[in-house]
Amino acid sequence: MPLSEHEQRQLEQIEQALYAEHPRFARAVRATDPRVHYRRRVIQAAFGFLIGVGLLVAGVATKDPWIGVAGFVVMLACSMWALTSYRHMAGITAGRGLAKERRPARRPARHDGADRERWRRRQERGGR
Repeated sequence: MPLSEHEQRQLEQIEQALYAEHPRFARAVRATDPRVHYRRRVIQAAFGFLIGVGLLVAGVATKDPWIGVAGFVVMLACSMWALTSYRHMAGITAGRGLAKERRPARRPARHDGADRERWRRRQERGGR
């Protein structure tokens, strides 16, 4: 579950205080933070995407379709890699939840005469 804005600010304040008091320890802890790892992967995927664009252009320039196809495949793979890494880094889920979590849409209550009659009888009997 992603942090709220208030929790995110508190976490940042704690990190800043840690850097101020124990910079060596903070660097060691920061290096194991998964967000740093995923951010690095997003940057690597962006460079890979640029290499794919270069291959695609080279394939068109040399009129060799296999180089162009390889460039497109590299671009596609790198964009998927960047997207999944970014989702992990930002804490975004793919939108697929368990069936239990999904609730069916509620039907609006009927307000016909039968409902009113039942309500009136229930009130006359004592409330339940």
